[in-house]
Amino acid sequence: MGLNDPQWGNKNNGGPPDLEDLLRKLNAKIAALLGGKGGGKNGGAGQGVPGIGGGLGLIVLIAVLIWLGSGFYIVDASQRGVVLRFGKQVETTEPGPRWHWPFPIETVEVVNLSQVRTVEVGYRDNVKNKVLKESLMLTDDLNIIDIQFAVQYILRDPGEYLFNNRNPDENVRQAAETAIREVVGKNKMDFVLYEGREQVAAAATKLMQEILDRYKSGIVVSQVTMQNAQPPEQVQASFDDAVKAGQDKERQKNEGQSYANDVVPRARGTAARLLQEADGYKQSVILNAEGDASRFKQILVEYEKAPAVTRERMYIDMMQQVMGNISKVMVDQKNSNSMLYLPLDKLIEASRTGVAAMPEAAPALKPDAPATSQGNDNNAAQRARDSLLSRDREAR
Repeated sequence: MGLNDPQWGNKNNGGPPDLEDLLRKLNAKIAALLGGKGGGKNGGAGQGVPGIGGGLGLIVLIAVLIWLGSGFYIVDASQRGVVLRFGKQVETTEPGPRWHWPFPIETVEVVNLSQVRTVEVGYRDNVKNKVLKESLMLTDDLNIIDIQFAVQYILRDPGEYLFNNRNPDENVRQAAETAIREVVGKNKMDFVLYEGREQVAAAATKLMQEILDRYKSGIVVSQVTMQNAQPPEQVQASFDDAVKAGQDKERQKNEGQSYANDVVPRARGTAARLLQEADGYKQSVILNAEGDASRFKQILVEYEKAPAVTRERMYIDMMQQVMGNISKVMVDQKNSNSMLYLPLDKLIEASRTGVAAMPEAAPALKPDAPATSQGNDNNAAQRARDSLLSRDREAR
């Protein structure tokens, strides 16, 4: 009934509605829902208190159920749950649906173990955005280099990661800076800048992991990537000149070595050839001398048997050797004959080579000679050639 009802003043003795009656009706409805019995019309004020208590109990029951239901949580396959009871770690839960005592008794921290986290040392977000207090390092040969690198890590123990690290990224950055400074300080500048980048990264990774394990940080370093390594900008030009000079030095050394590799083997081969030729000449001289001595002994034996014949024979052999290479022919003119018109030099050459010289000798005859005289001349030439051939055979 609304307050604007015109019949309001005619009911309830003209007064306001009875609040106790309204409470009894409300308690009765709640009791009916709970399966209890509500108070009647004539019930006293004391019968309304149990009804109010029943409604509060329902509210409390619902609140308790909601509170207990807030303890359910789900852990993914790549995560682990760390349950804390009044702030103390009690267990680490595996993936799946889980339950813990709700707040404030227990809380849960879900940690992703497979997530790859990255920490930058010597720069932030971009290599050009350098942090010089982290990137400038001293090498073993007292040179300063500017180096930037990134560290990637994952988690191994969620409990150690949560409770032994106040700022995990900062811990990793400081451990990485410490490790890389130690490794760089033990190596030369050229090794760090050029051929030893992979070795420096590997050594820094190992040392960094040892530091983090000693701190029980629960962190595993997966990779250290060298982003940039160079001399400071203030000395970059001078360093480039020094590098160019070093490259020129290496190039000249390589050229000299290449020339030496070409000349030295050739000289050694020439020396070996000369030695072999000298040895061959030595053997030839020795053998010729031994052969001449043996021939002289044999001639001496024959000379002792017939001195005159041997002297004559030796004279003839010597004259044959001396005159055999002469192209001139000497003819006695006292007993002149047709032999004067023959090319005796060509006949001698033909006799040496064993080739007939008649086709070549024929044009040498006089063109005005008669045919009979030419026939006689041919016969005389044939006889002369036969005589020369017989002499050659006897000389041999």
